[in-house]
Formats: sequence, C-alpha cells, structure tokens
Amino acid sequence: MSSAVGAAPGTVAEAAASVHPGRFAGKAVVVTGAAQGIGRAVAERIAAEGGEVTLVDRADLVHEVADGIRAGGAADGAAAAAHAVTADLETFDGALAAVEAAVAAAGRIDVVVNNVGGTIWAKPYEHYTPEEIEKEVRRSLFPTLWMCRTALPHLIGQGSGTIVNVSSVATRGVNRVPYAAAKGGVRAITTALALEAAPHGVRVVATAPGGTDAPPRAVQRGPLPATEQERQWYQQIVDQTVGSSLLKRYGTLAEQAAALCFLASDEASYITGTVLPVAGGDLG
Repeated sequence: MSSAVGAAPGTVAEAAASVHPGRFAGKAVVVTGAAQGIGRAVAERIAAEGGEVTLVDRADLVHEVADGIRAGGAADGAAAAAHAVTADLETFDGALAAVEAAVAAAGRIDVVVNNVGGTIWAKPYEHYTPEEIEKEVRRSLFPTLWMCRTALPHLIGQGSGTIVNVSSVATRGVNRVPYAAAKGGVRAITTALALEAAPHGVRVVATAPGGTDAPPRAVQRGPLPATEQERQWYQQIVDQTVGSSLLKRYGTLAEQAAALCFLASDEASYITGTVLPVAGGDLG
C-alpha cells in the first residue's frame, strides 16, 4: 500500500547519485504501472542505470513520464531510452498488446517488472460487495497473471530473462481481504512459475512491499474515504502497517525501487522463486 505523503519522484538526473551506472546496459526492461508511485521510481532508476525501458500504464500520464526520462538522460551522461505504452492489463488482450509493443520498440524483452495493483477500498470484509471483491482481484492479480503469460514465450524463446512481481505484506493485513487474496495470488504465481521457468533460463522473483510513502496519486485507484467510518477503517490500515514494521515507519519509493532493481539485475542471478519482504521487518 502507499500513503499520499512525501515528495514527488525526482528526475533521472536527480536520482543519479543513488544508482549504479551501467547496471542495466544492454537490457530491455518492461515496467508496468509506471505512471506513478513505485513503478515510476523503478522505471526512472533502470533508465538511469542504462536500461532501455518500456513504461506501461492505463493512464496517459505514462507518456509524460517517459518524456521526462528521455530528457533526464542516464547517470553516466548517455541518452536514456524510454518508450510509453497505454494498455489495460486487467485483460489478456491488453497485456498481449503491451508486450508486443515493447518487443517492437526495443527488439526484445530481458526483464518484466509487474507492478500494477493496489487497494481500491479499505473496509472490513463483510462490507465489500461482490462487485467490489471482483474489481479488487482483477486490479491486483490479473495484470501480473496476464503479463507473465504474454511475456514468458519471449523469454523462453531466447533462453533467458527475469520476471519481477510485486506482491505485498498486506497478505496479513486488516480491512483489505480481497486485495490480500490477490497479492497472495501474485506470491503463488512467483513461486510456482519459478519452477517451470528455471529450466529455460528464466528467473521469477518478487518483492512484498509494506507501507510506502508516495506523492498524491494523479490518477486515483478508487474513491477516497468519504465518511468518518471510512476514514477510521483506513486509519486502522495505517496503524496496523506501522505497528507491524519493526522500524515503525513507512518506506520510501527509493527503498522499494532499490530492492526491485536488485532482483531484476544480474547481481541476483542465483535468486529465483523468492519473495523478498521490503517492509521494515514486517514479513506479512
């Protein structure tokens, strides 16, 4: 989950001091949910580290983010390569179109970072409608399920590649059971698919973020808390998130991006089937 506080993500140039120049040189990377939040931070960092990035989001804002990455350049002063694709990843056709566009733009795919997802509503399970439950699952499970399915043939065909999924420690959290179920599914995709993909030279890994400070969302996932009861339910999530963290705080976008970029890089070449909690000691 993320909160609506904190500074906006910096440009690639401003982030250069914290990156590893050249770590993704020669790599074609797809990052989903890249218009804002963790996805944007990951895309900016990978571009700064020399990767050719295809940013995917259903919001048109993703094109502006890609423009900013190209304008900022890489950390070593080289030009940054970034492409933007708008697609609805809750559908197989949308995921297929995104993967095909990424291959057309970069010629190949080496890494896929599946970041789409996020709690839409925050309330005890008995207050969810059937329609809301289905929407939560479609939002936070199917984009990863479809992107793995559509990207995997390309990775298997070339005999190499990495899929990095974003689960959540909210699989053990209050007031978001449908989201927890979806992110538990992402965890299961990661561990099961890693077994199938390993013989083909493909790694499948994931992080499980905890609460993360982020700027106010330009495109909201769903309605903001409107009543005092809804605000109390959301505050219970915040309190439980901080309370479960040994460090007693939310993380930063940079802290989440650092873990994701490590797992996506060749530095993690002997890691697969692993879900890494990035939650200040909360294991979910």
